[in-house]
Amino acid sequence: QVRLVESGGGLVQAGGSLRLSCAASGITFSIYVMAWYRQAPGKQRELVAYITSGGGTNYADSVKGRFTISRGDAKNTVYLQMNSLKADDTAVYYCNSRPAVMNWGQGTQVTVSS
Repeated sequence: QVRLVESGGGLVQAGGSLRLSCAASGITFSIYVMAWYRQAPGKQRELVAYITSGGGTNYADSVKGRFTISRGDAKNTVYLQMNSLKADDTAVYYCNSRPAVMNWGQGTQVTVSS
């Protein structure tokens, strides 16, 4: 059974940083393109960044230059380093494959105060 567990969210002031982690189990993690998504209140879930099995990365324009996605296949974990956070980054952050074919986890709340 596939399980995704996100952690690392919290309350931070604008300009601050957070590092999110997502631990996956029940899958052959290394073969998947893994991604971070986010959903702000009243908005649809959107793709933030993804990383291929070979380490190639891609980012939404809104986070390019501020966020960095990485993966640790030995630990079945994908990370999102978020710097220079803005109020617009406030959302629940989720990880999943890209495309998203796994059951969604509970997400982790990121709140950026301005």
